[in-house]
Amino acid sequence: MSEPSDQSDDQFDDIVDAETDRDPDLAVIEAGSRTLRTQGGPPPGDPVPSRPEDPELDKALREVETELSTRWGETKLEPSVTRIAALMDVLGEPQRAYPSIHITGTNGKTSTARMIEALLGAFDLRTGRYTSPHVQTITERISLDGAPISAERFIETYQDVKPYVELVDAQQEYRLSFFEVLTAMAYAAFADAPVDVAVVEVGMGGTWDATNVIDGSVAVVTPIDLDHTDRLGGTTAEIAAEKSGIIKQDATVILAQQPVDAAQVLLKKAVGADATVAREGMEFGIVSREVAVGGQLLTLRGLGGEYDNVFLPLHGAYQAHNAAVALAAVEAFFGIGAEHARTLDPDTVRRAFAQVASPGRLEIVRSSPTVVLDAAHNPHGARATAEGISEAFGFSRLIGVVSTSGDKDAKGFLEAFEPIFAEVVITANSNPRATDVDALAAVAVEVFGEDRVVVEPRLDDAIEAAITLAEEEAEFGGAGVLVTGSIFTVGDARLLLRRG
Repeated sequence: MSEPSDQSDDQFDDIVDAETDRDPDLAVIEAGSRTLRTQGGPPPGDPVPSRPEDPELDKALREVETELSTRWGETKLEPSVTRIAALMDVLGEPQRAYPSIHITGTNGKTSTARMIEALLGAFDLRTGRYTSPHVQTITERISLDGAPISAERFIETYQDVKPYVELVDAQQEYRLSFFEVLTAMAYAAFADAPVDVAVVEVGMGGTWDATNVIDGSVAVVTPIDLDHTDRLGGTTAEIAAEKSGIIKQDATVILAQQPVDAAQVLLKKAVGADATVAREGMEFGIVSREVAVGGQLLTLRGLGGEYDNVFLPLHGAYQAHNAAVALAAVEAFFGIGAEHARTLDPDTVRRAFAQVASPGRLEIVRSSPTVVLDAAHNPHGARATAEGISEAFGFSRLIGVVSTSGDKDAKGFLEAFEPIFAEVVITANSNPRATDVDALAAVAVEVFGEDRVVVEPRLDDAIEAAITLAEEEAEFGGAGVLVTGSIFTVGDARLLLRRG
């Protein structure tokens, strides 16, 4: 292992007929074979896996997905860790076979997890990463060594844990949920690998989240804002109280910038757990940031010193903040700032950040005009995305394509984009929980005015319409399209725009 150093330094047939009746937590649409004129083709090195090409393997994976679809989805919850703890017990506590970095917060969790994973891997550690939801394929959720596990391994892992899942099901009042079974699969896969460290993103909240059967030596809290208020609370303080449940005794807590009331709750929890706290803007943070071709150039202050000339191939100030948090978390994992008063090797840090990818986060999938995908799904995320796309692209005319989920603040979400969208195309994604198109259009008219709202119920037609609108300024070369509103919207669009 590299040691820390002392330096500071196709035509598309009918997309509706091609959709499968699958649980919304399991998959996005199965797009057919027509190539939209908007399609750019799959890029080299795409970090998001496709469905298996082998028909038998794809059939086997679908069988697993079908079995999982009979369980409670991720939006139906019974707030306890009783069932997952019982499953871990009969599996032999696989989650205790390796140290963990546990990540909660409202926005930025997956990007931060990917950065942490990249940093740890650069220092020759074998990593396991568990994130949710997936963009296109369920296997994305469980990664080993920076890559989603294969369909074969996913199926094998499910078959390995299935007898134990059925045993626990028979003993509990409620069967294990979809998310609980996937969490157990991840922990078992990590132990079987084995990994040197697991990077685990909570599904929702913290205290009673299924992931919270690990004892993360490092607890990371990304920015907290209002989301899932029906389950987590109506204020950021109440949400922070739930998310603070991942803070374990004697852990190190890495706090991104937080609302004051949320910070107070998190700090109180940390004190009660005798945890060490590092706060963005105080113990670590961003020293400087400038927009660069393909991303941004950063100087970061970590727990042990500064790291300059760090190129991050992601857009938006919020990704720079995620990078600062990820760096501090990895430093804390290595004991820097506590046992060691030094930095990680700066060149290794630079190499790791330069290789980071975050699919569906201000991701360019087509040019002329430029089409960008972003998985923002709440007002806080929408504001960050609006700032990021304005800074990084400077479009003279931007057309939005939006489909949200029914449980989200659609008005607040659209208001965040009103200043930067010339027009917005309202549509639907494949998720049964997607906001009704007419209902969302009514909200959009309220926010944008009728003249700026177009309605296209099918996503492929919506993207086509948005590109047509953008091409009205093609001679100026400054128009773009942003597809956003939900991870499902992004996943569907990604299949349409990137599949070969």
